[in-house]
Amino acid sequence: MRLQHDVDFAVRREDADQVTPLLAEQGIEIVEPPEDWLIKGRRSGEHIDLIFSLAGRPVTTELLDRAETLPVDSVHMPVIHPTDLMIGRLAAFSEHHCDFGRLLPVARGLRERVDWDRVREETEDRPMAAAFLYLLERLDVIEPRPGGGEEPDA
Repeated sequence: MRLQHDVDFAVRREDADQVTPLLAEQGIEIVEPPEDWLIKGRRSGEHIDLIFSLAGRPVTTELLDRAETLPVDSVHMPVIHPTDLMIGRLAAFSEHHCDFGRLLPVARGLRERVDWDRVREETEDRPMAAAFLYLLERLDVIEPRPGGGEEPDA
């Protein structure tokens, strides 16, 4: 397992101007990287990413409203819904970055909490996502799509 010394927060772009001064008041150094989809903060070797876009999809009020309040290291906070997490992770796959091995245990662990029909619908134009979903079907992690996923007769 790879340990990370950072925390990611999904924030609507229009809220960044309110959030960043609050972080700065707490002694967090604000860094605006060249990417236009996030702002970074750091303090004592710890990193904070304020993310406005997940795999090219903007953080919206609707996405934030679907978040569930869960304990994270004994602190209750909103956590992105598992379906939105899977959609974002699958949308991030490309010909240059396509590590199914890291996402497979996540999909297995969340399989009953994910709306797989919605994942399929929102990633249907992405071939790497389709390949990953097919792998999940073949490994019996998720049910095959009705009328699809069947192997042709040999």
